[in-house]
Amino acid sequence: MRIDKFLKNSRIIKRRTVAKEACEQGRITVNEKIAKPGTEVRPGDIIHIQFGNGSLTARVEALTESCRKEDAADMYTIIE
Repeated sequence: MRIDKFLKNSRIIKRRTVAKEACEQGRITVNEKIAKPGTEVRPGDIIHIQFGNGSLTARVEALTESCRKEDAADMYTIIE
């Protein structure tokens, strides 16, 4: 699954266009490599997101094409 779609489906980032822009600005890495919007993620990958005044590191647990809001948190585990 593409990183921008994963971030939207898991509700880490609210909209796919915002996730795409964050990738294009170099604020998202997958396994310590700068991610483009089309970068593929798999379970076990480590994602690091740099927000304006903070950051988030998470491990991909599952890939789901569509899920309910309650199940979105099961797609990842926050590391830091």
